[in-house]
Amino acid sequence: MKEPVVLDSTCLISLGRIGLLDILSALFEPCLIPPAVAEETGLSYEWLQVQAPPDSPLLRLLRTVVDDGEAEAIALAAHTGFLLVIDDRRGRSWARRMQIPILGTIGILIRAKQQGKLNAVEPVLSRLKSAGFYLTPELEQEALRLADELGEGNSA
Repeated sequence: MKEPVVLDSTCLISLGRIGLLDILSALFEPCLIPPAVAEETGLSYEWLQVQAPPDSPLLRLLRTVVDDGEAEAIALAAHTGFLLVIDDRRGRSWARRMQIPILGTIGILIRAKQQGKLNAVEPVLSRLKSAGFYLTPELEQEALRLADELGEGNSA
C-alpha cells in the first residue's frame, strides 16, 4: 500500500527537470497538491490531485511567514494528516513545529532506492545539481550513506 502525500513545488519542479516525476506516483498515493502549487508548477497529471486546504487561521498565519504554495501545502498536510514533501528550510521548520511528518526531495530518492524504484541515488543527485537543485556537500554525503552508496567509488 502506498503512502498518501502532500507535495510542495520544489520537489515537483526538480524531479520534472530531470524526468523523474513518475517516481512520485510509484511511491505515493494519493499525491495531493494545493492550488497555489498547481499554479506555480503548471503540472497536470492524472495521479496529481489538486485539493485546497480549508481556509483557517492556520493558513492565514502560514501565508505571513512562507510563500503561498508552502503555506497551502503545510495547511493541507495538517488538515489531512498526510506526509508533507517540502524542501524549503523555513517551511520545514514550521511543519516540524506543527508535528507534521516531512520528507524532502533527497529523502524521496533514498526511499525510491530502498523500495527498488531507483537503482542508484548518486547519479540522480548529480543530475539534480546540474539542473540547479541546491545540495550541500554534507547532505549529499548523508544521502549517499543512507542509500548505502558510500565506498562504491562515488564522488561527492
